[in-house]
Formats: sequence, C-alpha cells, structure tokens
Amino acid sequence: MEKPLKMGVLALQGNFREHAAVLRRLGAEPIEVRLPEHLDGLDGLIIPGGESTAIGRLMRLYGLDEAVREFGGPIFGTCAGMIVLDRDHLGLGDYTTRRNAFGRQVRSFEADLDVGDGDEPFRAVFIRAPWLEEPGADVEVLAEVDGHPVLAREGRLLVAAFHPELTDDTRIHERFLNIVREETRVGSTERDTGAKVPGLPAQGAEINVGA
Repeated sequence: MEKPLKMGVLALQGNFREHAAVLRRLGAEPIEVRLPEHLDGLDGLIIPGGESTAIGRLMRLYGLDEAVREFGGPIFGTCAGMIVLDRDHLGLGDYTTRRNAFGRQVRSFEADLDVGDGDEPFRAVFIRAPWLEEPGADVEVLAEVDGHPVLAREGRLLVAAFHPELTDDTRIHERFLNIVREETRVGSTERDTGAKVPGLPAQGAEINVGA
C-alpha cells in the first residue's frame, strides 16, 4: 500500500483549511506549516490564497521566507501564493505577476478553463486575482483567461491565479500531487545513484509584497 504523501500547507493566513480538506479527500496527509521546522519531511508545499502582503510579512517574521527558498520539494501557489513565489518576491518562479489584474473584490468572477486534460472545463473562482506576466523560457502556460496566463508550471512549481480549493473539482490538486509523485521518484532514483537532485537556485532578495 502506497504511503500517503505528507503535504505542507502554509498556515499563516488565507485559505489553508480549504486546501487541507481537498488534500484529505485525495488521500494525502496535510500538515499545517507555521515555522521553518514544520517543513522537515514534507513531500510538497502549498502556499494558499489570502492577502499577499500579510503572508509575506508573516513569512519574514517567522523565518519562513528563507526556509521556503531552501525547501527542495514541489510547491503549489494559488492566487496570493502565486505572487509570493514570483521573480520579484521569493524568486522561485521565473515570472512576474500583476496584482488585482482583473479588478478589486467587486470584480471577482468565475470562468470555465481548458486545463489541457481533455475533460470538461474547470470552473475556476477568481477573487482579486492576479495574472502571470513575463514568463521565462521554462514556464509552461497551462490555461489563460482573455489571453492572460492564469495556470502555469515551471519544473517543480505549479501556480494558479484562482482558488481551486473553493470548488468540488479536485483536478488541479490532483495535478500537483502527480508532480509531487514525479519529483519524489526522480529524487529517490538520483539518491540511489549518488547523484545530486537539481533544484532552483535560492534568491537573496527579501519578500516585499506590495499592498
């Protein structure tokens, strides 16, 4: 029997409980992450939506900015989490984001996305959502709204401008768990052969997410 994946959910602010509930539905073991040591032994990490300024401030306060930079596992950032991971903040993703790109809270909306799995569209919930800009060469755009990227993958990173945890459709979380399994197999193989697991270089800039 396959051992459940141990999945961290950054639990400083935002929709961490909703992400944890989806992970449980999919058979993973969610771990709430509030301190750097909570990252030990995790197979992957989710940085949830919420208020990006508050998340960034609390990460600095508890030393989680550097700890997440050094975390070698797959990371899934949703909405504010996508902002935190970008080139201008943690620097783990080779892209920038435009905050509140679709408008403020009153401009929140839902949209059907073709997420490339051949099934019916994914009904995505956008709340004060960003979109992704200036993607690097290794960033694969997976879904767009009006020509603006809202779902993308870059190696071990998956980012979404919307809130997949607020729907009953678990396909985006399933995709992330498959990335975790894929990376876990690669890591195990390379450790067995004595090779070093490649990772994204840590960046030195502080998180400074604007209001």
